[in-house]
Amino acid sequence: MNWRNDSGLIGKSVVVTGGAGGIGSAVARGFAEAGSKVLLVDTPSAPLEQTLATLSGSGHKIFPFDLLNFSNQHEIFKKAAEAAEVVALAHCAAVLRRRSTVDEVTEEDWDVQIDVNMKATFFLNRTARDHFKKNGTKGSIVNFSSQGWWTGGFGGSVVYAGSKGGVVSMTKGLARSFAPDGIRVNAVSPGGVDTLMMTGNQSAEQLASFVSMIPLGRLATPEEMVGPVIFLASQASSFVTGTVANVSGGQLMY
Repeated sequence: MNWRNDSGLIGKSVVVTGGAGGIGSAVARGFAEAGSKVLLVDTPSAPLEQTLATLSGSGHKIFPFDLLNFSNQHEIFKKAAEAAEVVALAHCAAVLRRRSTVDEVTEEDWDVQIDVNMKATFFLNRTARDHFKKNGTKGSIVNFSSQGWWTGGFGGSVVYAGSKGGVVSMTKGLARSFAPDGIRVNAVSPGGVDTLMMTGNQSAEQLASFVSMIPLGRLATPEEMVGPVIFLASQASSFVTGTVANVSGGQLMY
């Protein structure tokens, strides 16, 4: 058996949101190594230049942007298209407001997590669809959920988990809606990943308790999220849509 590198990613543009974050930056490096031209998107205050400096190859760019600026999301894809045809969106951006208990969750905590994790995801997916459709591209969208969509989260992370459950529902619904145009929508659902989002504001005891629930006995590295994303974005998964890839080290089994 011969494995051909006809991924459809080589020399093409891909958009990576949350490009300055732990998982987003690792995903961006993975696409660069796969031969893509990466547009790194994150909030204007995020250190995108640091991620840009780690990307192999050429044609990569940064685009500071607030994803809640819904009416101008098309500018993201316009910018990415300056380098090459845009074939994929990896939507890694998210916000977690960690609270100890549900009683500590504020209305602001609710609003920011729902707006960024759900509302921005819906409109960004639709904007990506519009760009792909306009250009006759059978593109791929890879959203990021969390195993919290299934477990319900822990303590005060219930709102975050709920927002990620919304991402799963939207991924499936949008996959069905976009399929007639040949546009695929899938999601990656990480478990515990060694990033600041996971380890921040947790005591050593809390973190150890979480790790004890993972059969593989450790947190994942951000780089271990790259393979599933590249697979779902590439032509290797050309008949896969509406699915959720569980990447949790066995902590979540269903």
